[in-house]
Amino acid sequence: MQAKKRYIALLLSLFTVTIVYYGSQKVFVTWNSDQPVPLFKRDATDDILPQKSMAHLTEDDSVSSKLTFFADQEDEFTDDDYKSPMESIRTHKSVYKGRKCRMDTCFDFERCHANGFKVYIYPEPDGEKTSANYRNILDAIRTSRYYTENPEKACLFVLAYDTLDRDKLSDDYIKKLGSKVSRLKYWNNGRNHLIFNLYSGTWPDYLEDLNFDIGEAILAKASLSKASYREGFDISLPLFGKTHPAKQGVAGFLKRNLFPPVRKYLLTFKGKRYTYGIGSSTRNALYHIHNGEDIVMLTTCRHGKHWEYHMDKRCLADNEEYEKWDYAELLHNSTFCMVPRGRRLGSFRFLESLQAACIPLVLANGWKLPFEEVIDWSKAMIPWEERLLLQVPSMIREIDMDSIMLMKQQSQFLWNTYFSTVSNIVQTTLEIINDRVFPELARSPEVWNSKPGALVYLPTYSNDLHDYPAFYDTLGLQSPTNFTAVIQAISPVTSSAAPIIKLVRSLSQSAACSQIIILWHCDKPPPSSSRWPTESSKGSKTPLTVINDNPKLIGRRFFLFDDIKSDVVLSLDEDTVLNTEEIDFSFEVWRTFPERIVGFPARSHLWDENRSKWLYTSKWQNSYSIILTGAAYIHRYYFALYSEWLPQSSRVLVNELGNCEDLLMNHLVGHVTKLPPIKVTQKKQYKDTSAIQGQKTEPQSRWADPKHFAERQTCMNKFTEMFGYMPLSASQVRFDPMLYKDNVSVLRKRYPKIEI
Repeated sequence: MQAKKRYIALLLSLFTVTIVYYGSQKVFVTWNSDQPVPLFKRDATDDILPQKSMAHLTEDDSVSSKLTFFADQEDEFTDDDYKSPMESIRTHKSVYKGRKCRMDTCFDFERCHANGFKVYIYPEPDGEKTSANYRNILDAIRTSRYYTENPEKACLFVLAYDTLDRDKLSDDYIKKLGSKVSRLKYWNNGRNHLIFNLYSGTWPDYLEDLNFDIGEAILAKASLSKASYREGFDISLPLFGKTHPAKQGVAGFLKRNLFPPVRKYLLTFKGKRYTYGIGSSTRNALYHIHNGEDIVMLTTCRHGKHWEYHMDKRCLADNEEYEKWDYAELLHNSTFCMVPRGRRLGSFRFLESLQAACIPLVLANGWKLPFEEVIDWSKAMIPWEERLLLQVPSMIREIDMDSIMLMKQQSQFLWNTYFSTVSNIVQTTLEIINDRVFPELARSPEVWNSKPGALVYLPTYSNDLHDYPAFYDTLGLQSPTNFTAVIQAISPVTSSAAPIIKLVRSLSQSAACSQIIILWHCDKPPPSSSRWPTESSKGSKTPLTVINDNPKLIGRRFFLFDDIKSDVVLSLDEDTVLNTEEIDFSFEVWRTFPERIVGFPARSHLWDENRSKWLYTSKWQNSYSIILTGAAYIHRYYFALYSEWLPQSSRVLVNELGNCEDLLMNHLVGHVTKLPPIKVTQKKQYKDTSAIQGQKTEPQSRWADPKHFAERQTCMNKFTEMFGYMPLSASQVRFDPMLYKDNVSVLRKRYPKIEI
């Protein structure tokens, strides 16, 4: 009997609480009805703008029952403002139906092991809107080496429906998305699907809810909380705006390493302040550390049509001070940049600070940092507990100059490599998933967090850092002491005086040349092995291999043939004229710069303002940006990138024209290293043989053919478009052998025969 009474009392209590709760909601909805209550949507800068009043809400909006009155916030922090994401999740369990997913429980590895890591995009649906950002994401996938048009061969599927903005109040929101997605042929409850999202949830609580059941799909999401992140399954994206470059990004702003690395301001912030609601206390408290000198915290309440209705006692003064400062000037002249959470955990300021080499100081409890699975953010930014805001000034003043310099440098590497374009962000996402699917080939933390980065790292080439030229210095390794010469032959050999015979003789005399490969691209058969002069000065023979290749596939000179055993290749044309000492000296130069192309003939590129295109020129200038691969040292790692990493379309163009493989290789190496090639002085130069004793003849040298330059300029612009920017950079450095042209005793010269 007593138990029955207790149950009745409990039911009455619950009924009373329900009446009070919904009664308060009704009071709020009708309270002061002449004052419109704004709902919000995001603008191009970061956070929210008023969109429509409550009078315009319908039952479909599903927010009328969630409205809560927020009084003007005082300065002190409250527990409600710091409610953890997990606490919100507990009250909205339906949002996270696939919460227990892991790669081993919600992913079909067999699809990937059968055909490799291939990504398929569904056909675009008729009549559905697609944002520019989502189009950029899909284009980045289509131009990647992982893309396939055959769904039966796909390892991963990507929706053509735009899922970036799942805020119900947004103009980009697609209604009834769940039912549309569930009808897709390969959906299978989301298994092996990847969903991209930048904005989720809606006003006022901004839950991490995409408003459709993603099932077992991998979620690549911005503002992802640690509480909702599924470890080793989801991917945390950076928040990027509508104007974020698709492919042609802007490099980081740190142009030189000035020391000390501190700037005019120690710490700055300029942005919106919320006087109520989620995330308000974080920005409301910033004024506590503002001193107006080296720490500048500027906030404004003037955003939205009804900001005056919600303003507090500090708003007018804050707004006035806010207008006195220029955001760009603060950004580029600050050592640290405050990145406080907004309504959601992520902020555009994170990437803006990263690009400006202004070390981000993040105030966003529980935020899963972008690509945190692979990026060591401790080397480039500072995450800080929101409740410990008052300790920030003393903390950052204690950071030494060396650490600040290293963090600035790392911020530039991370920005340029993974965040500068939508394409880089998408490629990083795909590489992370690829590493999960094939863990035996996964990239190490050293690869992800040091140059040249994971996007140009090929596990199929090698998973040993010792095999990559960028890590020679890092690992304290000596450069290779021998090379393989690869000669491209397109003409028949008719006599022992042919240029290719002389070139083989010079190579055989070099102690560093361990192997000679003739890439035979001629319809007529090559000379017999006895006709090649491979005997060295010591009486031994240099191994020589002839590869009979398809004469029409000129671009295959940079394919990584199994016959190539050395780590460095001396790429040569059949008519190149080099003596042994030129070969030896240039090899020593390459050993000093193993990550670059080192060679003899140089060319340049320039921008034509009138025609808005890149031009190729062979005119002598004080600088150069291209080394012709008719006589150049190139690490075999770049051969692997050329063969496996570059889009197939680029190699098709090379084979069609038979004229641009050297330009493509220069673009590739420039993209990886962000450095110019190295030129070595040669005693002889290429000469135009198109005219014989003043007689007009058909061009005998392709350098004299106008069509040659037109094709190369076409290639120049095609390759630049493919990379999304111009990766070539100019240099004025030239290397000559010591005392090369000095009129002194031959005994003083290391390479005395280089003048012969």
